[in-house]
Amino acid sequence: MKARLRSEWQRLVNAARTVDRQTAFVLAAAALFVILQMQFGSRRLFRSELAPLFPEAWRELLAWGWWFAAQGVFGFVLPVLCLRVLFRRRPHEIGLGAGDVRLALTLALLYLPLVLLGTWVLSDGAAFQAKYPHYQPAALDWRVFFVYEALFLFYWIGWEYLWRGFVLFGTAHTLGYYAIFVQAMPFAILHYNKPLPEALLSILGGVVLGALVWRCRSFWIAVPIHAFQMLALDFWCTLRIRTGVSGVAPGALIELLGAWLGR
Repeated sequence: MKARLRSEWQRLVNAARTVDRQTAFVLAAAALFVILQMQFGSRRLFRSELAPLFPEAWRELLAWGWWFAAQGVFGFVLPVLCLRVLFRRRPHEIGLGAGDVRLALTLALLYLPLVLLGTWVLSDGAAFQAKYPHYQPAALDWRVFFVYEALFLFYWIGWEYLWRGFVLFGTAHTLGYYAIFVQAMPFAILHYNKPLPEALLSILGGVVLGALVWRCRSFWIAVPIHAFQMLALDFWCTLRIRTGVSGVAPGALIELLGAWLGR
């Protein structure tokens, strides 16, 4: 028995020596950062522990701001520090460089009209209007809407870097192109509670965004793309909630914009 255990231990040691430390660390740390963000960045924690420190009228919006900021810390600040300090990676090696700016801007400009059209169609669904904007008072007050969307940028930087920066570039040297699919899997799984069309599209979206970042060699391109998608969806849903206009035909769009601008 002792010989068998000694043999198994030696096999474990030999196998561990073949594991790339950075790749193993990144995959384990990504899971840890998600758990920490959900625990310490939750709106429930803010409401129970921190909300009494602020005026009552701002508490719920600040709860969302707390969640967004926590994603920025656990998705961007800590992962960047890990790769820079623990593994001595340079910024351009971990997706923080400018990359191919011309290609990124060209693809983004080509994609934005599709986003406007796609989110316009999706916003006609009751499930989307019930979900977006996440902070429902933002749909009733434009000042709140734009403050909310500005705070959301902290979230997008953290959300995008965790997957399209930390996991993608942190494992690329060992996984190669497969890193694109590895980073897309948890990204899609974390959309499980979204409306079904959005949840299914997140699988394709995760792969496409990962491939785009890989090609451009910079995670920054993913931030405005994803942020604009959410802004457009929130905007269309807000207008539908405020005007009551339904339908996706051009006439519905004209009616919606006319009702909004006529107020």
